[in-house]
Amino acid sequence: MAKLTIGTETGAVLPASDTGRFRGSAGLSSVVLPLGLAFFVLAAWQLYVTIFQVPSVILPSPISIARYIVDRYDILLMHAVPTTLESAVGFLLAVLLGVAIAVLITYSDMAREALYPNLIFFQLIPKIALAPLFIIWLGVGSQSRIAFSIFIAFFPMVIATTAGFLSVDRGILRLCRSLTATEWQIFTSVRFPTALPHIFSGMKIAITLAIIGVIIGEFITAQAGLGYLIIFATARADTEVSMAAIVVLCICGLLLYGLVALAEMVANRFYSADSR
Repeated sequence: MAKLTIGTETGAVLPASDTGRFRGSAGLSSVVLPLGLAFFVLAAWQLYVTIFQVPSVILPSPISIARYIVDRYDILLMHAVPTTLESAVGFLLAVLLGVAIAVLITYSDMAREALYPNLIFFQLIPKIALAPLFIIWLGVGSQSRIAFSIFIAFFPMVIATTAGFLSVDRGILRLCRSLTATEWQIFTSVRFPTALPHIFSGMKIAITLAIIGVIIGEFITAQAGLGYLIIFATARADTEVSMAAIVVLCICGLLLYGLVALAEMVANRFYSADSR
């Protein structure tokens, strides 16, 4: 029987079939447990609303929210498209800006001393207080929402990417330079692959902040989008519509987050295959 050693404190040796079964059960539990908890919360929510006869204007039931999503999916989809597109654009631009600043900070001591303290200072400013200024500067169109989305999403990209670039072992860098490798070769072959886990960690944070930035912009001024729909329905005390829009917003956010996770998996496989 094939044997496979796994990292345990006792140095135990498990059959390969048992190891595969263990990994399969772990993967299954990572799906079953969150779904089970979500189902429990929704069931408790539905029972609470039904038993205590809570008015829908205060808290609609999950069934009524789901019914509204199914019946009015066209309206929700119409508002979801601009929100998702603007979030994606803001996220991509924030990633490019964050990586560019991280490269500058990594390779220039002067830039690091000049930029890093100011980045920390701007991060301490309550972002929502600046949202109206972006509307004044850039107008009421999508450009102001995208710019605000970039503004609040690029900071974690800068911090995470810089940490990744600086985490490379200095001994490896000295070895590469002793072999007459150029800085571009060192960056593409050593720094960037080493920083990938940090970069994708920053991207996972940035995608959520990009969505928040767009929603805040839609709260202030917009004629379409899920943020506009939420604030419009709330003003009319239509809680069911607001909750339905929030559910759709969560789904859009999960889809964008899933694309980032998929890109991480593809990048890891590519560099793993390339290293072999």
